[in-house]
Amino acid sequence: MSEILVLGYHGISDTWPDMTAVRPAAFEAQVEWLARQGYRGATFADALTAPKAEKTVVVTFDDACRSVFEHALPALSRLGLPATVFVPTDYAGTDRPMSWAGFDRWLGTPHEPELACMSWEALRTLAGAGWEVGSHTRSHPRLHTVDDAALERELSESRIAVEERLERPCRSIAYPYGGCDARIAEAARAAGYGFGAVLYSHSTPRLPLQWPRVGVYRGDTRERLRARVARRDRPGLDAALHLASGALRRGRTLARRR
Repeated sequence: MSEILVLGYHGISDTWPDMTAVRPAAFEAQVEWLARQGYRGATFADALTAPKAEKTVVVTFDDACRSVFEHALPALSRLGLPATVFVPTDYAGTDRPMSWAGFDRWLGTPHEPELACMSWEALRTLAGAGWEVGSHTRSHPRLHTVDDAALERELSESRIAVEERLERPCRSIAYPYGGCDARIAEAARAAGYGFGAVLYSHSTPRLPLQWPRVGVYRGDTRERLRARVARRDRPGLDAALHLASGALRRGRTLARRR
């Protein structure tokens, strides 16, 4: 049995203080450490289909921030590691900043450029370099709050957009905000996906359409990541971190309104 470690990143930036934005030097130290531990890289779909190594690491990026192309691609290329990027297709190739809940607090600030999504040309470059490009829905809604028709559109139309733009299959999806329930998983299956990524380590058993990832955040040093990888089967670990980050964002928003 192969050990499969799936990491969940977002942006890569020295200056953006969002908790999801990992510093480039920290990111490089983290993946270098994993390579020294004997992990070999794979894309998300390939790892869940037929892992080729005893220890497999899958590096994933939600949101397809342009900073991933600028900073993560060179670091991973030096190590010979592929990755998987999940793109919200309504934003790809546009000048419109990604502005869903959590990101919207950076609108109108000096950090707004960090909300830029990759172009389709950049995504084609990643695909040509061996990366997997999956869906992150069309517009990044909280899927458990939308009706069945909207859910189907978010899932199906984003998959079709990736396939048409890149001329290759889109087999995987990362659910916005990291959450998925039985209804969403079934809708993803019906929309043509074979693999789905969540951000909670308590999703057991590990199902192809609800596969848990270890979320990596700003301030996670190599040592902290090592400890979290060792504890990744502890129920609720990433859920607690995700809820804490949401509470922090809400607190900052309320403070600004006051």
